[in-house]
Amino acid sequence: MSEKPIQLAIVTVNYKTPDLTNRCIDAVLNDAQALPPFRMFVVDNNSGDGSPEVIGQHIDARDAGDCVELLVAPVNGGYAYGNNVALRAIRERGLDPAYIWFLNPDTEVELGAGKALIDFLDAHPQAGMAGSGLIDADGTPQISAFRFHAPLNEFLEYMQLGILDRLFSNYQVTMPVASVPHRADWVTGASFMITSRCIDSVGLMDEGYFLYYEDVDYGFAAARAGWEVWTVPQSRVFHVCGAATGVLDFNMKQPRRPDYWFESRRRFFLKNYGKTTLLLADIALLTGFSLWRLRRLIQRKPDFDSPGFLGDAFRHSVFAKGFRLQTRALPSEVELPLAEQDSPS
Repeated sequence: MSEKPIQLAIVTVNYKTPDLTNRCIDAVLNDAQALPPFRMFVVDNNSGDGSPEVIGQHIDARDAGDCVELLVAPVNGGYAYGNNVALRAIRERGLDPAYIWFLNPDTEVELGAGKALIDFLDAHPQAGMAGSGLIDADGTPQISAFRFHAPLNEFLEYMQLGILDRLFSNYQVTMPVASVPHRADWVTGASFMITSRCIDSVGLMDEGYFLYYEDVDYGFAAARAGWEVWTVPQSRVFHVCGAATGVLDFNMKQPRRPDYWFESRRRFFLKNYGKTTLLLADIALLTGFSLWRLRRLIQRKPDFDSPGFLGDAFRHSVFAKGFRLQTRALPSEVELPLAEQDSPS
């Protein structure tokens, strides 16, 4: 493949979702005329299910080999690791794009989504990251902009009490969906663009996170380096919520949270805030969720909570583990939930 100059690199990490990934590729190719010279890097995270063959055949069928490249990772190292495979390839080849666009495989960009992010970043030099406005299949906006996690909003999130949510609305992790661009602490990793200047400041993603909180951590690193993070609703991206992982779809009974979710949360607090804040955050989570479970039982509310969540949260808290970080298993030993292969029609 010839190394043509590019202004935009698009990175997508696949793990056992080849059909979704191919639809993501198609959506990007359908909007190619609105984008500057680009190359899309699709990283297969050692899926072991034939994904590289399926995706490679699709790229060939679309005759897209000049702008879409498949990279096969030797191990399943997680989301940050997979993205870094592409970022390292970009650096090693000296491609030096002005922008890098991270897209989940369970996304499909609408026409003009990438251009809206580029135009915004061009017009706002202090913005290092810009996230898309995510939407459901019926066009309903999804929450895609957030505040940093802290002990207070940990309590609010797990207590689930409306009056407290209203009183402390400006402290909740989730930010209201808006129709105009606005500042955020961090944006969802499903679709966000970062400038090369920002990456020069913050470096690669932290591979200590297997999955979850790496987007929070990246936003924190950008803020610490003096960059602004924004959400741009005009960049509309369809997102099959939870399809790539099977976790955190609040419209149905949730599966059990995997250990790596708790360890990612733990890593974020320890790395960025320290021991005292982690202790307070664990107290807030355990207290808030315990009170919610009691209220749910008394009021006979439906139970959509993850099975065993309270016990798992305690098992990963400072009260059981102290202030040490768990050594990660070898990437090849970690298994992600098998996602659905097709998004809703």
